[in-house]
Amino acid sequence: HVQVVESGGGLVQPGGSLTLSCLASENISSFYTMAWYRQVAGEERKLVADISRFGTTNYGPAMQDRFTIFKDNVKDNDQPTASLRMTDLKPEDTAMYYCRLVAGGHPDYWGQGTQVTVSA
Repeated sequence: HVQVVESGGGLVQPGGSLTLSCLASENISSFYTMAWYRQVAGEERKLVADISRFGTTNYGPAMQDRFTIFKDNVKDNDQPTASLRMTDLKPEDTAMYYCRLVAGGHPDYWGQGTQVTVSA
């Protein structure tokens, strides 16, 4: 059973930065995408950014200015990873951030989420 684990959330002041990390327990496909979503209570989950196994990135609307998705260096280069660097954080960035592993022919795998709170 594949596990997707997020880390790096927390409380940060407005204007601050934070990096979230996501790691899947195994590589289940030659073609996969790792994605970060965020969700505010009562609203739908929205795409922040995603990155393919080959490094191709895609960002949700208005996300690219302050957010950067990238792959971590891990011992096993085939292990799916995706980190999200967030800068100049604003209170409206407060949300639960989720990582998702998408691989052709397999069900999607979601992490449990990591809370990001931007507040003075």
